[in-house]
Amino acid sequence: MGLLKEFRDFAVKGNALDMAVGIVIGAAFNKIVTSLVNDIIMPPIGMLLGGVDFKNLQVTLKQASTSAAGEVVPAVAVRYGLFINTMIDFLIVAFTIFLVVKTINRLSQMRTANSQ
Repeated sequence: MGLLKEFRDFAVKGNALDMAVGIVIGAAFNKIVTSLVNDIIMPPIGMLLGGVDFKNLQVTLKQASTSAAGEVVPAVAVRYGLFINTMIDFLIVAFTIFLVVKTINRLSQMRTANSQ
């Protein structure tokens, strides 16, 4: 019973609940950033580069084929366009987190200075 009590105490602490809320909000934020990159940022960049769809940018190492048993063997490709999208996603998320942490630190310093 000691283990269950310890787990219950951990799960209902404010920090654990705050972390859970942060994870859920982070997952939702990730979807927003992915949509921002895929649907807002990349289409104009692709258009400026001559109508390129970054999702389709790839280097095909081996074309798709059909095996002797009649099964379709998919193509082997390095999908660098998807990698570019993912990197832009990461940079937006990292920059946003940087701004949030910077703001929290600034507010924390102001609060500490005002309480003294």
